[in-house]
Amino acid sequence: MTKKIIPSVETQMLIRKSASEVFNAFIDPAITTNFWFTKSSGKLEVGKKVNWQWEMYGASADVLVKEIIPNQKIIAEWGEPATIIDFAFEAIDENSTYVVIKNYGFLQTGDDLIAVIKDSTGGFTTVLDGVKAYLEHGIKLNLIGDKFLKK
Repeated sequence: MTKKIIPSVETQMLIRKSASEVFNAFIDPAITTNFWFTKSSGKLEVGKKVNWQWEMYGASADVLVKEIIPNQKIIAEWGEPATIIDFAFEAIDENSTYVVIKNYGFLQTGDDLIAVIKDSTGGFTTVLDGVKAYLEHGIKLNLIGDKFLKK
């Protein structure tokens, strides 16, 4: 019997800050806007829908928060068509957190699926690079803003 492969994306990064600090960086848009989106309609809360904007690209995404376990996990649905994002925060010690982001539930097939997985992998890798630089060194790298050429 062949096991069915579920298309998904997984990115990960060790961040040398406490789990509560890293978790809060993804919950609180006052922090998240320093490394990911430029504007948010609010803080992440279970059952709440927020809108994230990337003003430099004229892009936005609605995000519906499904589950939050403080300092450990955030599960949300986002985009159109909607996919699921799991953010997992594993405290390695009091000053180190291993973050794993998984994105799945893609409806595309064939070349369209390959393209969306490629974009999602690159995007979430860039997010983790940005949060690491910001939390560990206080540096705003502007990675998302510089990722695509403005035409």
